[in-house]
Amino acid sequence: MTNFVNEAAVKAGTEAAQKGYEQFAKLTNEQLKKTFPAAADKFEQVADFNKGNLEAVFAAGQAAAKAFEAIGQEFAALNQSVIETSLANAKALMACKNVQEAVELQTEQARAGFDKALAQGSKLGEITAKATGDAIKPINARVNEAVETFAKPLAA
Repeated sequence: MTNFVNEAAVKAGTEAAQKGYEQFAKLTNEQLKKTFPAAADKFEQVADFNKGNLEAVFAAGQAAAKAFEAIGQEFAALNQSVIETSLANAKALMACKNVQEAVELQTEQARAGFDKALAQGSKLGEITAKATGDAIKPINARVNEAVETFAKPLAA
């Protein structure tokens, strides 16, 4: 349910921002045509490009939101697992017949906990790395397009 609400809110915000930008660009272009007719064509090109930038920023935001959701789910699963493991460890510790057995059990539990923490850290690192890549893709695409659109003609 939360995911649906988040996606709906992001979508509504994106659409509202795009509509507002389109209105702004249209009014500004009309004013430019009246005041500086030669600049109006360039403004349209820049406005269209900036609209793409805005879309890329929203796409990056959506990717980041999905990543935060995945990380949150991972932490929730980890917390559940920690609670279950702690209860099982406590139960096993209570069943120990002597101190030596308790020390050995705690050593095993500590080792297992350490291994689990390392695995979980690696998994969260992978999720974060993928999320960073997904979030930056639309921005990188816009930078590459900016170079192609604006810098290369100037260099020629």
